[in-house]
Amino acid sequence: MAIKLSTLSIGLGLFMTAVNLFGLLKPSEFKNAVRKLPRSVPLGYVFMLSATAWFMWNVKSESLSDFESLKPYLFTLFIAVGVGSCFFVQDFLAVRGLAVLMLLLGKLMVDTERWVETDWRWVIAVWAYLLVLAGMWFTVSPWRLRDLLYWATANEKRIRFGSALRFAFGVFVAFLGFKVF
Repeated sequence: MAIKLSTLSIGLGLFMTAVNLFGLLKPSEFKNAVRKLPRSVPLGYVFMLSATAWFMWNVKSESLSDFESLKPYLFTLFIAVGVGSCFFVQDFLAVRGLAVLMLLLGKLMVDTERWVETDWRWVIAVWAYLLVLAGMWFTVSPWRLRDLLYWATANEKRIRFGSALRFAFGVFVAFLGFKVF
């Protein structure tokens, strides 16, 4: 089941604007929420199990005949890693789960934008590759996301400025989805 780039852009853009509208309107609440994210075990469960389910769906959908006989073993291994992480790697679990979601979202974005004939698709492609790079970096060193979030929420001016930039980008991406793609 393929998703259209317009639908993906609208969804991503509206999500980005909603999250950052919160940062613009209520910066102190935004700061508190953002700073709790890296060590949130409940969010970690949600992110990691969602990422595991999404990854399993990708593996199930993949049709590499060389690996077809191995799929049951791979399913077992990947599910064990995803669920096991929730029990044995709880330190920065939310960051690790979010990092895997970033990798999967990057894949979806590149797979979706690939077939669209406009140069504006590069906005989505570059964003996707930045998500993949960030996902790899935060997987290897999850404390860096904590440090980045603490820096980005150091004061109200920084919160509002960052939220305004991300809000504007979200509006732009949604606009591309509505009018260009």
